[in-house]
Amino acid sequence: MKNIKYCKLAWLVLLNLCAIEVSAQKEPVDYVNTVIGASTSREAAKSDHGLGKTFPGSCTPFGLVQLSPDTKTGGDNGPGYSWHHNTIEGFSFTHLSGIGWYGDFGNFLVMPTIGELKTFKGTEDKPEEGYRSRYRHETEITQAGYYSVMLDDYQIKAELTSAPRAGILRFTYPKSDCSRIQIDLARRIGGTSDEQFIEKVDDHTIQGWMKCTPACGGWGNGDGKVEYTVFFYCCFDRSLENYGVWSAGIPEGISRKNDANDNPEYMRYIENAVVVKAPQQMNGKHLGFYLEFPTKQNEQVLLKCGISFVSTEGAKQNLKQEIPDWNFERIRQATRKLWNKALSVIKVKGSERDKIIFYTSLYHSMIDPRCASDIDGCYWGADKKIHQSKDFIYRTVFSGWDVFRSQFPLQTLINPQMVNDEINSWLQMAELSGRNYFPRWELMNSYTGCMLGNPAISVLADAYMKGIRGYDVKKALEYAVNTQNKSGNGERGYAVNSLSKTLEYAYTDWCIGQMMSATGKKEMAKVYEQRSKAYCNVWDDSVHWFRARLRDGSWMPWKGRTVHDQGTTESNPFQQGWFVPHDLEGLKKLMGGQQQFDKELNCFFDNVPLDFFWNNYYNHPNEPNHHVPFLFNYSSTPWRTQFWTRAICERAYGTDVMGLCGNEDVGQMSAWYILAAMGIHPICPGNSRYEITSPVFQEVEIKLDQRFYPGKKFKIVAHNNSSENIYIQSVALNGKKINRLWITHDEITEGGVLEMYMGKKPLLIK
Repeated sequence: MKNIKYCKLAWLVLLNLCAIEVSAQKEPVDYVNTVIGASTSREAAKSDHGLGKTFPGSCTPFGLVQLSPDTKTGGDNGPGYSWHHNTIEGFSFTHLSGIGWYGDFGNFLVMPTIGELKTFKGTEDKPEEGYRSRYRHETEITQAGYYSVMLDDYQIKAELTSAPRAGILRFTYPKSDCSRIQIDLARRIGGTSDEQFIEKVDDHTIQGWMKCTPACGGWGNGDGKVEYTVFFYCCFDRSLENYGVWSAGIPEGISRKNDANDNPEYMRYIENAVVVKAPQQMNGKHLGFYLEFPTKQNEQVLLKCGISFVSTEGAKQNLKQEIPDWNFERIRQATRKLWNKALSVIKVKGSERDKIIFYTSLYHSMIDPRCASDIDGCYWGADKKIHQSKDFIYRTVFSGWDVFRSQFPLQTLINPQMVNDEINSWLQMAELSGRNYFPRWELMNSYTGCMLGNPAISVLADAYMKGIRGYDVKKALEYAVNTQNKSGNGERGYAVNSLSKTLEYAYTDWCIGQMMSATGKKEMAKVYEQRSKAYCNVWDDSVHWFRARLRDGSWMPWKGRTVHDQGTTESNPFQQGWFVPHDLEGLKKLMGGQQQFDKELNCFFDNVPLDFFWNNYYNHPNEPNHHVPFLFNYSSTPWRTQFWTRAICERAYGTDVMGLCGNEDVGQMSAWYILAAMGIHPICPGNSRYEITSPVFQEVEIKLDQRFYPGKKFKIVAHNNSSENIYIQSVALNGKKINRLWITHDEITEGGVLEMYMGKKPLLIK
C-alpha cells in the first residue's frame, strides 16, 4: 500500500499549503500553454487527420480527471474541444489528449445557464436553440491546472481546476431570477452513454453513474469495444431546493452512436425530453439534471465532483480526500504545485519561446497513461470485478503504436515508477481478461485493436534492459511471447498484405530476443534473433524497396514508393520502409551499401515542406518515421541529423494553437520534441543507445529517480549554442573527449555531464 499512501499524503500536504508564494522568477509550470495543439481543424492542418487534438482544460500529472471545455460532440473531435469552433457545450470531467478515431470519455458535462431551461445542446449555427453558448478566445485563460472563459450568451464566467480524481468549477453569474447549473449525464464523446442513474443524497449532493458500452459508440464509434462505467459524487454550495431531471425517450432501433450527435431526428428526442421535478432518483437512457437558483450580479456558485471507475463510494471518498472544502484557489494552487514538481524533473536554459514549447510538451507527455484506480487503490479489472492494487497504481490509456517510439523512452528516464506501474497494469489485464497476452492500444481494459504491431513488447523490453523490473519478469516474458505468437509474422515470415505489420513484428521479435538473452535463455534468443530478420522477406530487388506480399507469396501490385495504402498503415512504402531500427547494418546491405543508404536518406528529406505538415516524404505529423532524422548518425554525413532535428524543432512546433503539426497522439509528438531538444533520442527502444544530436538549449539538467538509478542528475551543456551554431564540433563526457555521437542509458543514469561544443560548420564525428 506504500504507493497509495504516498499519493494520498502528498495531495493532503499540498492542500495544507494555503499560502503559496509566487516567485518573481518564472518556474517550469509558468511556461505551459495548454492551448498549444488544441484544434481538430482539417482545414488548418491541410490534412484529414487534423492538428494536435489536445484539450486545454485542467488535469494533474497522470491523473484520473481531465476537466475541460467541450465545443463539439460528434464528428472527428476526439478531445471534445477545438479552438476553431466558436461555441461551448459545457465542461466535462474526462478527456483523451491528441487522439483521432472519434474519441471517447467526455463524461459528466456541466453547463451554467440562465433563463428558460433547455434540455438540448443546440447547434453550432444556432446555439440559442439549446444550452450551449458562444465564447471568445480573448476571454480564455489556459494554464496548467486552470481554465477560465466567459460564456457570452449568458455573461457567465466559468472557471475550472482539478485534483487527481476530482474537480471543482466556479461560476460567476449576472443578476438573474433563474440561474442554473445543468448536467448532461448522457453525453459522451464519440457517441452517448447507454444508461444513467442519479439520486439525491442530501440537500447539497447527488450521486450516480453513466454506463458506456460499444453499443452506443465511443472509441472508434464502437469498433474499439470500450466498456466502462463512470461513477460520480457531486456536491453544490447551493441547496437543492429547486432541481429536476429530464429524461428523453429514445425508441428502440435508433442509433445512439457518434452520428446521433448531428442527427436532427435524435435531437428532437432530446428537445422533447420529459422534465421531472425533484425526483429522489431516476434511471434512463438519456438523463440530465438541473439545479435552479436566483443570483445577484457577480455572485459565485461552486460545484465539486469526485469521479471513479469503480463505485459511487469510491467517487465519494475521492472527493472527500482530495477536495474536502470549497476553497477553489487552494485546489488551483495545489494542482499548480503538482505540475511544477513534475515538470521540474528537467530544467533547461534557453529562449522564452523554446521554454514554452518544451514545458508544454513535457506537460502533454505526462497526461497518460492515467490513473484508473481510486484513492484507496481499488480498480475495475479486466475480469469486470473490483480489485485493489497494493504496490502500484493501476493505469489506462496506452496509445501503443505511437508512444513506444519516444514517450515511453522519455518516461523511462524521468518517470520510471510510472513505467513500472504500466507494465504491472498490463500483467493484470492479460491475466484477468483470460487472454494472457498484452494489449496493443488499451483503453479502460479494452484490447481495442487500434493500429498495429505489438508495442507493449517494445516498452517492456526497453524498461527491462534499462533496469526497470518491479514486476513478475517471468510472467511478463511469457505474455510477450504469447502476444507475438498471436500477432506476428508466423511461419510465413511476413504479415499477409501488410508491409507495416511485417516490419513492426520483425522489430518486436528482436525485442523478445533481447530479453531472452538477458534472462539467460540463449537458445530461444537465437530463434527470435533469426525471426527479426523477417524484414528481408519484404524487400523486392525489382523495385529496390520494401513491398508487401500477398497470401500466396507474390508481391502486392506496385504503384510507386510514395503512394499510400500499399500494405502500409497511415504511410507509404517510402515512409514505412525505414522501420528496421534493430538492424541498420542489415538495412544498408539490402539497399546496396553505405552510399545507396545515404542517397535514399537524403532523397527522403529533399521534398519535405517547410512547415513539416502532412506529406509523402519525411512526415513528422505521424509516427512511422519519427526515428528517421536520427538515421543520419549512421550515414556518411551525421551532421544532417543535427540539421534536421533543429529544423523540425524550430518549424514543426510552435507556441500557439498551431504548435503541433499533427495529432499529439497521447504524448508521442511532444515527447519526440523533448528528447530531440535535449539532444538525445533513441532509434531502437530495447537498445540502451541514444543518438546525440544538436540540442535546442544551452543547458539541460535531468533529475534522476534514485529508486531506480544510481546518479542524482545528468547535465547536457551545449557551449556556444545558437540558431546559427547548430553543428556539433566536439563532444565530452564527464570531462573526457569522446569521438562518437551516441551515449548509453547507463552513462546517463550514472549521472554526470555531457558537453557539446557548437559551431556554424558541420564536422565529421561518427
